[in-house]
Amino acid sequence: MTGSRSEMIVTTTETVPGREVAEILGLVRGSTVRARHVGSDIVAGLRNLVGGEVKEYAALLAGAREQAHDRMVEAARALGADAVVAVRMETSTIQQGASEVLFYGTAVRLK
Repeated sequence: MTGSRSEMIVTTTETVPGREVAEILGLVRGSTVRARHVGSDIVAGLRNLVGGEVKEYAALLAGAREQAHDRMVEAARALGADAVVAVRMETSTIQQGASEVLFYGTAVRLK
């Protein structure tokens, strides 16, 4: 996973091809906790009867991933980083109907 949002390099690799790490700034993370909405649960329950993708939950989790990623990037920016390397993403259930999405990686300054 390599991407660039407003010039920030974010990658799952430990290095950036063609660039050298000048300084390691530290661990950065971004997370969010999202809960299901009762209206979405009703529609998802009906969709579950006929099978297929539960689009309501897919959209909820996609938004959560974006927000957690953006928060990690903002934390890296606050440290003066050019990139975040070795990025990982995790999810966990907080309670029935609520999940946390967490992105974390190492903020670095490149040469």
